[in-house]
Amino acid sequence: MKTSDFYYELPEELIAQTPIEPRDSSRMMVLNRSTGEIEHRHFYDILDYLNEGDCLILNDSRVLPARIYGVKEGTGAHVEFLLLKNLGEKRWETLTKPGRKAQIGTSFLFGDGLMRCTVADVTEEGNRIVDFECEGSFYENLDKLGQMPLPPYIHEKLKDNCILQRSFCRK
Repeated sequence: MKTSDFYYELPEELIAQTPIEPRDSSRMMVLNRSTGEIEHRHFYDILDYLNEGDCLILNDSRVLPARIYGVKEGTGAHVEFLLLKNLGEKRWETLTKPGRKAQIGTSFLFGDGLMRCTVADVTEEGNRIVDFECEGSFYENLDKLGQMPLPPYIHEKLKDNCILQRSFCRK
């Protein structure tokens, strides 16, 4: 399988820019595996498709607000960091733009000094390994400073970092 198998044209006017409210009004496609029939419904209709003994698993995880903007100590240059992989404690592999401003040993401040990072290494791919310092919880600070990394076809900023969680049960 190739990633090019997933390339297709999708008109921009068909791409939702913000989550629908109420969230359970989102559209749901139902495929009947026996007949191949396709129905277009809403998520609030999901209970019509569950039977006694069915198990519905909901992903209520949160997306990490992993895009943060820093200021280079000494020059004030603005640099964007996208947290890619937690390497333990407060060490992260990041995608950094512009990378040339983030050389080994360079430090950056976030949120008027709420957090600080120092570039520890550069990977073969050009990503930066950075060590963060902050008072209190790293993740609480990240919630205050970070933004959701959105795909390039989403142009609207999210209002907050929360994802609505709901449970559905069928006895």
